[in-house]
Amino acid sequence: MFNEFTFWILFGIIVSILFFIDLYVTEHRQSKITFKSSIIWSGTWIITALLFDLCIYLFLKQGHTRSLDFLTGFIVEKSLSVDNLFIFLMIFKVMAVPAKSQPHVLKWGILSAIVFRIIFILTGIGLIKLFHPVIYLFGFILLYGAYKMAYGEDKELEYEKNPLIKIATKYLNFKPGFYGKYFFVKNEGKVFATSMFLTFLLIESSDIIFAVDSIPAVIAITRDSFIIISSNIFAILGLRALYFVLAQMVDKFIYLKYGVALILLFVGIKMIASDYYPIPTIISLIIILTLLTGSILLSLILNKIKQD
Repeated sequence: MFNEFTFWILFGIIVSILFFIDLYVTEHRQSKITFKSSIIWSGTWIITALLFDLCIYLFLKQGHTRSLDFLTGFIVEKSLSVDNLFIFLMIFKVMAVPAKSQPHVLKWGILSAIVFRIIFILTGIGLIKLFHPVIYLFGFILLYGAYKMAYGEDKELEYEKNPLIKIATKYLNFKPGFYGKYFFVKNEGKVFATSMFLTFLLIESSDIIFAVDSIPAVIAITRDSFIIISSNIFAILGLRALYFVLAQMVDKFIYLKYGVALILLFVGIKMIASDYYPIPTIISLIIILTLLTGSILLSLILNKIKQD
């Protein structure tokens, strides 16, 4: 058995290597990111996460339990991430972001999301340890998130009302348009924020709001900091590739959001009931996989019926 410190190092090495390959090397390619390459990269991230989970099972203390927690947390975070990616699609459409500029914005969005997630995770775990009843608040947040996802209306994005956009446009010089990969450009001795920077702010604000649901969801699975952080980051790191997959298949998964809403509902109930009726992780994993797979299959089947 390896100690946990060794696994932190292993996790850091794996993430750093794949980070460099996916977010830096592939960004410098001249050709457009294709659907095929996006599928390959999405698969690569998922396989890497599963291999890391296998290492947890084989070499970490209490590996059987912790590997199940990792897998469940990874699937929950990946599922919730899909809904956030739909918001990204809307942001890029409203802001008219060129296809060649989208990977760069996503790169910085993912990097900053990792930092925020770690802060939120440690804060959430700390709050529960400091005042345990806060767990019920987290549970009700998940229930509200499930209701909002299932029954909330898809409103048109009004980015001018976003607080970060208001602050940026008030205190920064703004030059509309996209200038390659630059968030800021210099003109006549002055520095101007570009539309790329405003898009980045919208991405960040949506991810912070999304974290309000996703962090309590994974804390409902386990309170193990290593498992929560590692499963969360593995789920986030594959988002850029997954985005370009969903961008071309968004119309085919019309019932996916209802499946994700049911997952939130289940996890919220699990969290609220955890002190009285703890649900085993293996049962949680089966339920979550069933809801996710069922919503995807239902979407595909009904789409095929409509086309026929």
